[in-house]
Amino acid sequence: MSGLNDDLALIREAALEAGTLAQAERAKGLKITSKVGGSPVTSADLAVDALLKDRLLTARPDHGWLSEETPDTADRLTRRRIFVVDPIDGTVAFMKDRPWWCVPIAIVEDGAPVAAVIHVPALNETFEATVGGGARLNGRPIAASDVDTLDDAAVLADARLMEGPHWPEPWPAMRYEKRNALAYRMALVASGAFDAAIALTPKWDWDVCAGALIATEAGARVSDHHGRPWRFNRPDPRQASLVCSAPALHPLILRRTASIPLAI
Repeated sequence: MSGLNDDLALIREAALEAGTLAQAERAKGLKITSKVGGSPVTSADLAVDALLKDRLLTARPDHGWLSEETPDTADRLTRRRIFVVDPIDGTVAFMKDRPWWCVPIAIVEDGAPVAAVIHVPALNETFEATVGGGARLNGRPIAASDVDTLDDAAVLADARLMEGPHWPEPWPAMRYEKRNALAYRMALVASGAFDAAIALTPKWDWDVCAGALIATEAGARVSDHHGRPWRFNRPDPRQASLVCSAPALHPLILRRTASIPLAI
C-alpha cells in the first residue's frame, strides 16, 4: 500500500493546487469559448489542465494521460498506468460561481482505478480513496447509505426523465436534486449524502473514473444501467451510462432501467 499512498498523496496535492489556480483564474476574469457541440471551455480549464499535466507526468513520466482538455492519442493504450483527469468538472457551475464544481483525478492500472481524488474547492471538501483502502472525506472514513427502498430515496437525477411516461414500471416517489459535476454526484453517494445518482446517456471516463473508485470503496455499487461493470483506458473513453447507488438500491434501479437501450 505504500506505493498507492504515494500515488494518492501526489494526486491530492495536485488537485488542491489545481483548485487554487482555478479560483485565481476566475478572480482575474475568464476567457470563454465553445467546443464542438457547444459546451463551454474557459481559460481556467486550460490553465489547470496544463498545470496537472506538468505536475503529474513530471512525477510519473511512464504513465499515460487522458484529460478532457488534452487531445486524446493512442499512446495511453500502450501504458499499463494512466492518469485520468478532468481539470474542472462542472464548468457551468464554475463559470456562475456556484459551488458544485470539482477537480477529479484518478490513476488507472490495467483498466481499473487504483487511486482517486475529487477536490471541491468552494466547499473545502476533498474525497479520496485507494483500492482496498476505503474512502474518506477530509481524512474521515465515509460510507454509502444503508437505504433499502426507493420510496423517498434522495436521488441525483433529472426529475423530468425519471417521472416521464416511457417507463414500463413507474418509479416510486423520490426526492430529486441536481449537481453539475458528475464526479461530485458520485462522491455525494459515496458519503451517504444521497442514495443514488442515475444518468442514462454515455459519460466520459474523466467525469466518472475517480468517482467510481471512491464510491465503490465507500460500499456503493457502480455500473451502467444494464448492470455491466466499467473498464477504463479503452479506445473509446466512455461508459454507456451511470448507476451509482447504495448497495441495496442497485438491483432495484437496474430492474427498472433494464428496458432502456444502451447508447453504446
